[in-house]
Amino acid sequence: MATKGILLEQLTWVQAQAALSRESVVVVPIGAAAKEHGPHLRLNNDWTIAEYLKRRVVEVANVVVAPTIAYHYYPAFVEYPGSISLRLETARDLVIDIARSLAAFGPRRFYALNTGVSTVLALRSAAQALATEGVLLRYTDIQTIAADAVASVEDQDGGTHADEIETSIMLYIAPGAVDMKKAARDYQRGEGPLTRTQGKGGIYSPTGIYGDATLANCAKGQRVVEAMVVGILRDIASLRSEALSQ
Repeated sequence: MATKGILLEQLTWVQAQAALSRESVVVVPIGAAAKEHGPHLRLNNDWTIAEYLKRRVVEVANVVVAPTIAYHYYPAFVEYPGSISLRLETARDLVIDIARSLAAFGPRRFYALNTGVSTVLALRSAAQALATEGVLLRYTDIQTIAADAVASVEDQDGGTHADEIETSIMLYIAPGAVDMKKAARDYQRGEGPLTRTQGKGGIYSPTGIYGDATLANCAKGQRVVEAMVVGILRDIASLRSEALSQ
């Protein structure tokens, strides 16, 4: 199927030279390839979402899409086997280095197609650093990008991770990666990272779920995902219209 956008990884350097200009918008997807998502979702859950959203964007938007970043800043999940988190500074510098590398050939507008929450801390710092060099970095706020759609379908009392909404998203985009027989309700109020040790501090979660995954279904996921796509495309259009400082 013909697309409007370009996947950078599929180009030669000669083709990349032609694709990268001062007016180009470069999309940098970010999705954890190794982060716990309860007993019912796989460690590469966020990577799967990022790859899906990347495909949707490249189909309709005139952008250059960089390879997906599989590692970033996820400190809230490191107690669960298989979960990998970079240090905040490492995650920040990773994005800065990617943008700087490509900005050397023209682009000044970058959009992090972000599927995480804690990642925003590193992305905010990266954006501030790049702004001093005349490079714009904007990013998805996953908690607000489809807030109205989430509110219209959500039945759980609360949750933000491997919950009703995230599980519904996966049932829509990759149902084979979901084991609903192992979905659970695991929601205890608190602050801080998730922990497998009761009384340790943070949010005790023996499953790694924060919310009620048993309430998930494909129809809810479709509503949320389609709203996410619209929101991301709106973000990219807004970035494209921003004036460059130098």
